[in-house]
Amino acid sequence: MTDKISAALEKKALAAGDKLAKAKSSIQNIILGQDEVVDLSLAAILSGGHALLVGVPGLAKTLLVETLGTVLGMENNRVQFTPDLMPSDIIGSEVLEETAKGKRSFKFIQGPLFSQLLMADEINRASPRTQSALLQAMQERTVTVAGQHYELPKPFHVLATQNPIEQEGTYPLPEAQLDRFLVQIDVDFPDLETEKQILIATTGSKDAKATKVLTPKALIDMQALVREMPIGESVVDAILKLVRNARPDQTAMDSIKEQVAWGPGPRAGQALMLTSRARALMDGRLSPSIDDVLALAGPVLQHRMALTFAARADGVTIEDTIARLKDAIA
Repeated sequence: MTDKISAALEKKALAAGDKLAKAKSSIQNIILGQDEVVDLSLAAILSGGHALLVGVPGLAKTLLVETLGTVLGMENNRVQFTPDLMPSDIIGSEVLEETAKGKRSFKFIQGPLFSQLLMADEINRASPRTQSALLQAMQERTVTVAGQHYELPKPFHVLATQNPIEQEGTYPLPEAQLDRFLVQIDVDFPDLETEKQILIATTGSKDAKATKVLTPKALIDMQALVREMPIGESVVDAILKLVRNARPDQTAMDSIKEQVAWGPGPRAGQALMLTSRARALMDGRLSPSIDDVLALAGPVLQHRMALTFAARADGVTIEDTIARLKDAIA
């Protein structure tokens, strides 16, 4: 029975890998030179989670979300977060309606949150109240208005953006809310050759178009497949060692005890388990390896850790710290 299950699982994984390769290729035709960003975004969605995109304006973050929606067959909405944005502006609200016979009743009008893929642009510009409303919906996949519960569409994913430079007039997300994001994806400037390609491709008379590769149902099936994929004990041990070593009160590494104020919780381990499987599936492999864990350590851990003031004053960075953690399990 085990052999039959393994054979069936392998067949599904290989078929999913082929589909994902086509989806990735279609996205990369539009999003030039951001292969790692595309990979991490797909891994987050395959894992059933949300992603925080950090980068300056003009790096195609909005275009990425639109392209993902088209290629994955998902309905997508975009909300520009501003200080005066209210929770009802994204969740929706009840309005009083009157019928032809004069009967009055309340009707719930859904907000842009009711989509399969939501881009929360510059999420840290909204007030903490609005941020909390969105992040609660991200966690629970439901919203409550006037005592009534409304389920969000399936699948449901949020890709939020933050500008790392302009902080005036912003409300930084608290650590507990940052933990709701499966991964943090840093979007950097393209290299010289890629930027040249972008200039040529985006200023001509014809624009490249993304093509639909998946359907929401196919995506949900792949998300279930990710959770079925076997994971070796050595990979689980590597994840545990990485996460626990990042906590100053549990680590055996003196530098972590001295430089890290607080470390990642159990969600970090769960995120590494899921995204490692998703990365393997995208590569057409049946199970993840320690290399997958090492590749995903930065995106999973960097927003779940904080350095002490003394460490920051000495020029220590989160990237340096995570590199030391990776060296300990490599």
